[in-house]
Amino acid sequence: MSTFHETFEIGGTPVGGGAPCYIIAEAGANHDRDLDVARELIDVAADAGADAVKFQTYTGQDLYSSRTPAFDYLEDDRTPQQLLDDIALPREWQPLLADHARERGIHFFSSPFDRAAVDSLKALGVPAMKIASFEIVDLGLIEHAAGAGVPIILSTGMATYGEIEEALAAVARAGNPDVALLRCASVYPSPPEIMNIRAMPTLRRAFGVPAGLSDHTTGIATATGAAALQMDVLEKHFTLSRDREGPDHPFAIEPDELKALVANVREVEAALGTGRMEGPSALEAREMHGNARRSVIAAVEIPKGTEITEAMLTVKRPGFGIKPRDLQLVVGRTARVDIPFDEIVTWEMV
Repeated sequence: MSTFHETFEIGGTPVGGGAPCYIIAEAGANHDRDLDVARELIDVAADAGADAVKFQTYTGQDLYSSRTPAFDYLEDDRTPQQLLDDIALPREWQPLLADHARERGIHFFSSPFDRAAVDSLKALGVPAMKIASFEIVDLGLIEHAAGAGVPIILSTGMATYGEIEEALAAVARAGNPDVALLRCASVYPSPPEIMNIRAMPTLRRAFGVPAGLSDHTTGIATATGAAALQMDVLEKHFTLSRDREGPDHPFAIEPDELKALVANVREVEAALGTGRMEGPSALEAREMHGNARRSVIAAVEIPKGTEITEAMLTVKRPGFGIKPRDLQLVVGRTARVDIPFDEIVTWEMV
């Protein structure tokens, strides 16, 4: 038997096994160290219908060496330590934000980047923890987070199969059977051609756990399309406005887009169906099947007692009469009643 569950729950919401995709609205650092903005992000996520809103818990000193060079892609002269400290979520806000999320009926959790962050989130009673792609090689952090006894969501950006196996082994050592893997491309933003969303079902088959997508593309097309591959979890960065200053705003989606994304994912899920060809649905049969299909129709007036020829018949809509495939069975029969021109021919008439 596998070490891990193929399905589990986050705060009572099923994940995996054909359940609706668990959608995480990733606030990340887009609170801009403004508590009111952080609360508004929670409101936006709840209004959009997301299952969870997620932040990040770190300090620059614990995350980066002071000797780390500046990030070229951000065009920012601050050292990584300075940058991360300037945008970090104050940990004393976490209980306040968790309470606000609870009031809005949405799950609240965070990505811990150090053991103290794990401990603070565990004390807060979060329903899950998310390990970012870059931390998948920090097996000690993963094991510590898994030891909190809540489901673990692991992003796999840049990870090899071997690194994923090692990370899952760390979760297993903590005795935690509930873990999901997210396909991710660790470029911000990510061009669609490197997303490889077909890797989601590969991860599910290979490791026997729920699998989904952490999406850093611009827009919502990639994540919407991923729903057709039956992703179990979706994480997508969002912001109040891409015009705000900060490293994560430019590739995040805005409130209307987040609402559209959730609606699109739910619509694709509804459209997937069972995959079995079973004829008309109940709705089709009730509203369209008869009017839309064809049946045998009188091409001329056919008096009672007339031997019916093929020239006297045609095939038109609606489909309430004899099926077109049975037209030749009508030929040679005698009309029992007068059949007017353009009448729908039934078996009772011949």
